[in-house]
Amino acid sequence: MTLPRIRFDAGRATEPLSGFSSEPHELWVEVGFGGGEHAEALAATHPWAALIACEVFENGLCSMLGRLVPEDAEDTAPLPENLRLWDDDARDLLRMLPDASVARLFLMFPDPWPKLRHLKRRFVHPALLPELARIVRPGGLWRIASDDPTYQAWVTEVLAGQNFFDVPPPATERPDGWPPTRYEAKALKAGRAPLYWELTRATAAR
Repeated sequence: MTLPRIRFDAGRATEPLSGFSSEPHELWVEVGFGGGEHAEALAATHPWAALIACEVFENGLCSMLGRLVPEDAEDTAPLPENLRLWDDDARDLLRMLPDASVARLFLMFPDPWPKLRHLKRRFVHPALLPELARIVRPGGLWRIASDDPTYQAWVTEVLAGQNFFDVPPPATERPDGWPPTRYEAKALKAGRAPLYWELTRATAAR
């Protein structure tokens, strides 16, 4: 099977770069990779970065694994040396990572969890921001994209109430260097307007 071959070893979390067969220069993390096209593109175009791509849903995992290996070569096909998958709650991984260990964090078109009782499941959440600020190194980037108006308003509100990250106004078109996703294509086809944030971890003491 492919997943055991590419799953990130939790035992390596305290020294995450040691969990890769390549010799990466820095660590990137994507939370909720969906169909996997964004994470696959990042790994292919940035071979010097180690990427841990997180996804708990089976459909997303199957989609990613299908992108990486032919159906009849799950046990033998070569895998990207700089890509590892985390198939559990991303928050559990983040809590294990060392301080200032993540150079880039990605959250592309997350589930908006629109019901009030589900608000605590949103990854952009005041309670989680201190943990994200702990692991993202000073000057590191956090990219967020969403096409959902409710989630867009939530992100705007949450980011306005913190001082861990510098937050310029979001872009209304996908910036250069951001790989496209099928969720984005679906949103644009339906007439929804995505927003794209690129936050920078503040370098001054906060």
